Amino acid sequence: MVAGSPRVLRVMNERAALDLLTEHGALSRARLGALTGLSKPTVSQLLARLEAAGLVGPAGTSEGGPGPGARLYALRGEVAYVAALDVRPGRIRAAVADLTGAVLASHTLVTPARPGPDGVAAQLTAALDGAARAAGVARTALRRVVIGTPGAFDPGTGRLRYAGHLAGWHSPGLPAEVAAALHPVPVEYENDVNLAAVAERRLGAARGHEDFVLLWNGTGLGAALVIGGRLHRGRTGGAGEIGFLPVAGTPLMRGVAGAGSGGFQELAGARALPALARELGVPVPEAGPEDADPAAGEAVAAALLRTAAEAYARPGGDLAPGAVGTCPPPAGPVALLRAYAVRLATGIASLVAVLDPSVIVLTGRVLAAGGEPLLRLTEEELAELAPSRPRLLAGEVTGDPVVRGGLETALAAVRDEVFDTAAR
Repeated sequence: MVAGSPRVLRVMNERAALDLLTEHGALSRARLGALTGLSKPTVSQLLARLEAAGLVGPAGTSEGGPGPGARLYALRGEVAYVAALDVRPGRIRAAVADLTGAVLASHTLVTPARPGPDGVAAQLTAALDGAARAAGVARTALRRVVIGTPGAFDPGTGRLRYAGHLAGWHSPGLPAEVAAALHPVPVEYENDVNLAAVAERRLGAARGHEDFVLLWNGTGLGAALVIGGRLHRGRTGGAGEIGFLPVAGTPLMRGVAGAGSGGFQELAGARALPALARELGVPVPEAGPEDADPAAGEAVAAALLRTAAEAYARPGGDLAPGAVGTCPPPAGPVALLRAYAVRLATGIASLVAVLDPSVIVLTGRVLAAGGEPLLRLTEEELAELAPSRPRLLAGEVTGDPVVRGGLETALAAVRDEVFDTAAR
């Protein structure tokens, strides 16, 4: 095609229209013309081509204005389907979405501590089949599957690193086994915290930010680094594995790769909170055998921070300026929240000194439980420890941010394929 030719302009206009329908949902001819700057005849011809191609269809009429409603057009979700899986010890969560991004169904598969004789590929297939059946979509009809895991697959060796707690996932032949099991569907792997960052950038607190850090605390501590609008993964995929970061307040740990932990994980990870609570006289709830179930430690840590945040926010607490309560909030839980904010800020300060991000998004089950009180206390501590003052924001993507980020990653690739009208 010759640059500037009518065909090139048609392709550009069609892609612009499809992107706007993806972003805004159903639009009228007039609204699409206003958003693209195209004339009414040009928009009519464009929509006719897209409708003939099966990408766009009628979606009712507009309401609320004077006179008859205008005809609306929308992207046809059934043109393509994608899936995402969030893998953690003890369970795999899968979801299927259509081309518009609407989540059609999800399915959670409980997995044993060690995979059975059929291995990880069988678990992934079962989880994906469950979600596809619930969505009414054949698994083979999926255009792309994105799998989020702790750690990352080393590009040089093909082996999963930084996730020793994920049993059965460390064979160098695993990607080939999964690809064979899910054939002909393309499979992509990504770190789970990176996927949460994708979700926050496209749908949540990090929208509009080209440089930010997402700090995640669930069963483990991790970070995603977005620089210039792109995820920074590092040479082996280990960028953001901040649980291994040596920090003040903990003994210097050696052999961290074998131990699967490091200074910041021991200082501020979910498993550190029960010990800190006991030091401060705060009762620790029971949640089953923590050593056998990583999610149990996550649940205990979240419960402790939620109780502490509620105590901090009660009348007479720090979040009620000028309020004088007859009974001050319990000193134990409030002290726990303040002490944990110091620990959190200690590790974040190292990230700030190296990356100088404008925004840091705090998310994951544990950090979300601390809410606004933990956010503000950490921000105050960070102002004393770091050379610059980034904004701390709470994550906004609810449910499973890892799955949502996986779906967004898959949709970005599939939309490029489907929207390539020049190839049609």
